[in-house]
Amino acid sequence: MPRSYIIVGVIAALLFTALSSVYIVDERKQAIVLQFGQVKAVKQDPGLAFKIPFIQNVVFYEDRILPLDTQPLEVTPLDERRLVVEAFARWRIIDPVRFRLAVAGGAELAGAQRLDSILNAALRGVLGNVNSRDILSAERSGMMTAIRDAARRPAENLGVEVIDVRIKRADLPQQNLQATFARMQAEREREAADERARGAEAAQVVRATADRQAVELVSEARRESEIVRGEADAARNAVFAEAFGRDPEFFAFYRSLSAYEQALQGSNSSMVISPDSEFFDFLKSDQGRPAPLQ
Repeated sequence: MPRSYIIVGVIAALLFTALSSVYIVDERKQAIVLQFGQVKAVKQDPGLAFKIPFIQNVVFYEDRILPLDTQPLEVTPLDERRLVVEAFARWRIIDPVRFRLAVAGGAELAGAQRLDSILNAALRGVLGNVNSRDILSAERSGMMTAIRDAARRPAENLGVEVIDVRIKRADLPQQNLQATFARMQAEREREAADERARGAEAAQVVRATADRQAVELVSEARRESEIVRGEADAARNAVFAEAFGRDPEFFAFYRSLSAYEQALQGSNSSMVISPDSEFFDFLKSDQGRPAPLQ
C-alpha cells in the first residue's frame, strides 16, 4: 500500500510539473515569459507553448484593438476662443516587452493613462495652431489625422500603436455659453433687420414701378379711348352732316325727336319754357313739319 501511494504521488507530481510547463496563448492575447523578473521569451502567435515550471511564469497582454476615451480638455485655438474638447482613440500593444518596461508593472490601465497624457499633448499642439471655426469645419478630419500622427511617435516609446483618433465633442466652456449665445442672437437679429430692410426697399421699388406702370397704362388707355371717341364723333358728325345736307327737314325732325326723348323721360316731367319756343314746333303740326309762324 505505501509503495502504491508513492507511485501515485510521483505520477501526480510529474503530471503537475508537465502541466506547469505548458501554457496556451489565446488568439486575443500575447504573452511574455518571465524568469525572476527578466523577460525570457515573447509569444505573440496563438497556440501551445512551453516554459520551465516553477521558475518561469507567463504574463498575458491584450492583442486586440483597445478603446480610450480622453478626459475633457480645455484648449485655446489661435483666435483665443477657448473650447472644451473630448476625443477617443483606438490603440494596440505591439511590443509587450517595451510596454512592460515603460509602464510600471506593465498594467494596461497604467498604459492607458500614459497614452491619455500623450493624446492630450497632441490635441493641444494641433488644435492650438488653428482657429476655432476650423475645428468645426470640413478640415476637422485632417486635424484628427495630424493629432494621430503627433501621438504615434511618443506612443511607440510605450510599445503601443495609435491606430485612430477622433474628436467626439468640441464645445465652449459653460461660463462662455451664455455670452456666446447672446452674441449669436444679436448677430442674427441684426441680419434679420438687414434682410427686412432690404425686403422693404425692394417692395417699395416694386410698388413704385407697378404704380408708375399703372398710371402709364391708364393714361395710354385714356388717350386711345379719347382718340377712338373723337374719331367716332367725327364719323357720327360726318353722317349727320351728310344726312342734313340730303334732307334738312328730316334731320331737324330726327334731332327734335331725340331732344323730346331726352327731355320727356319719366312719369312726371315738368318743363318751364315758352309755348312759342321752337322746341314745340313739331308738336304744333300734325304733318311732321314745323308750324308756320303767325
